[in-house]
Amino acid sequence: MINFNSNVASLAQNYHANAAKLNPQEQTDGFKKTVDAVKHQISKIDDQQKDADQSVIDLLTGKNEDITSVVAAVSKADMSFKLLIGVRNKLIDAYKQTMQMNI
Repeated sequence: MINFNSNVASLAQNYHANAAKLNPQEQTDGFKKTVDAVKHQISKIDDQQKDADQSVIDLLTGKNEDITSVVAAVSKADMSFKLLIGVRNKLIDAYKQTMQMNI
């Protein structure tokens, strides 16, 4: 189960206060770290998809007869992919809202 922090508003205020104190180089480094973390997570999801595909192939070729492990691997890969798509959709919505803001 996913637990959400109900105190998100204060966390956002703290983030903005701390971000204002950073110099541009530190902000760029933070962005690079975020991009690297996203790349790492996408790589993990890709590995889960490949593992699930291989387990299905092993089941069909007779190398593996344990169908529960195959179903578990496919379900895990499916849930990870759905979570990735949900995060992507939230980022796109946030981008669209940012672009519609009046300056």
